[in-house]
Amino acid sequence: MARFPFASALVTGASSGIGAEMAKQLGDAGVPTVLVARRVERLQEIAHRYDGFTMIEADLGTESGLAAVMGAVSDSEIAIDLVVNNAGFGTSGQFVDLDPGRLGEEIDLNVKALTKISNAALGAMRERGSGYLLNVSSVASFQPAPGLAVYAATKAYVTSLTEALHEEMRATGVHVSALCPGLTKTEFQERSNTSEYEATFPDFAWTSVESVASAGLAGVAKNRAIIVPGALYKGLVATSGVVPRSVARRLSAMASTIRT
Repeated sequence: MARFPFASALVTGASSGIGAEMAKQLGDAGVPTVLVARRVERLQEIAHRYDGFTMIEADLGTESGLAAVMGAVSDSEIAIDLVVNNAGFGTSGQFVDLDPGRLGEEIDLNVKALTKISNAALGAMRERGSGYLLNVSSVASFQPAPGLAVYAATKAYVTSLTEALHEEMRATGVHVSALCPGLTKTEFQERSNTSEYEATFPDFAWTSVESVASAGLAGVAKNRAIIVPGALYKGLVATSGVVPRSVARRLSAMASTIRT
């Protein structure tokens, strides 16, 4: 059983995928956790397994849902120790063919909600002189991704913001980390219309949700600015700064063509 330094936690997007797995690992370690998602029945299934688990039914794309979570992470009486910004989704396809309303919702959740929750959490943590913020990004944040253009752009924002916050909080006792997983089989593929990727990419290209969640929790505990699970993706990220951007764009576009 893993041991964590967190006294309490809050996880957004906790009803499935990486968020649900993080909640389970925190629960197994005895960390009281607040679960946040729209699908309360999914949250109940997890919460009922562990002592000290509570739920916030919230749509972070709405002002009321966002306000509820911001209030929880900034509440001095609750004093949430670890905040995981995991909620997010992507949209696949040619940019000009996509629904602008859905793209707006994607930006609101991946960027706006994460930014506001991070701001509220860090304000409370800095005042206490301790805390942990883990923002879930993606390896897609390190290069353009034709076919997932807006998703990759939102994750580039998340990675850049998190690295900056890591430095700003360096002397405060607060840890800030970005988790940047590669291909991981979750409900993300269904929601982003990329389910065909499962048949396109070989097994070795996929990381397990268990290993991704574990790497994220261990990494933020160690105050690692960037956490990339899996040797394959560590190598890809390491070379992303070496390959010319014109080449990276072309290769990414070719990969998108192969997938579709």
